[in-house]
Amino acid sequence: MAFAEHEVLIGRDAMTVYQFVVDGLNNPRWRSGIRSISLRSGHPGEKGAVYQQTLAGPGGRPVAADFQITEARPGAEVRFAVVAGPARPTGGYYLSTEGPNTRLRFALEYRPKGLQKLMNSMIQKTMEEEVAQLEQLKSVIEEQAPEA
Repeated sequence: MAFAEHEVLIGRDAMTVYQFVVDGLNNPRWRSGIRSISLRSGHPGEKGAVYQQTLAGPGGRPVAADFQITEARPGAEVRFAVVAGPARPTGGYYLSTEGPNTRLRFALEYRPKGLQKLMNSMIQKTMEEEVAQLEQLKSVIEEQAPEA
């Protein structure tokens, strides 16, 4: 099994952070490697919403990585499952309030099957790089003007 997590303290309230992460259409603003993303079904940022996503894979080849929101608790957590593509991790964003700030933790978990088990160290490294991009999300949110 591969598991990676990273957390940051963001200088914004939990609902501001939640509203940003729950809408998958914001992902290209802070995650590198996204070639395209669109809402395929459901309502943006709600449980059951499915986002069609294409990532830049090995050698720059496009890789499907569609995901579905499996849990959406305002101001507290957003969980998702990748439902298309060669790797189908699950993950989540977990929020907690610290004064006027929000601590945001991003976690990914993947259980490789078959021959993918031989690539576990590469999968682990990729997941660690993915969650580390939370630093960019922090910058993007904090650069936005706070809501009045």
